[in-house]
Amino acid sequence: MREIFAGLPWWVKWIAVPVIALVVFGGLIATVVGFVIGLLFKLLVFVALVGGLIYIVRKFMAGSSSRGDW
Repeated sequence: MREIFAGLPWWVKWIAVPVIALVVFGGLIATVVGFVIGLLFKLLVFVALVGGLIYIVRKFMAGSSSRGDW
């Protein structure tokens, strides 16, 4: 592989080959990036919902214990 690229100009190695790779694998790269961003968003929503649930339960438990005395 090194011998193939040795005789080529620099712009083929550093511009043409990456551009061809992006054209060929661009859809795959976009799919993977979209999946990762979607997964991070769902994880953020999950953490926010669990945090909100814990907050509400603690508020309810603190309020009910003080009212339960009478």
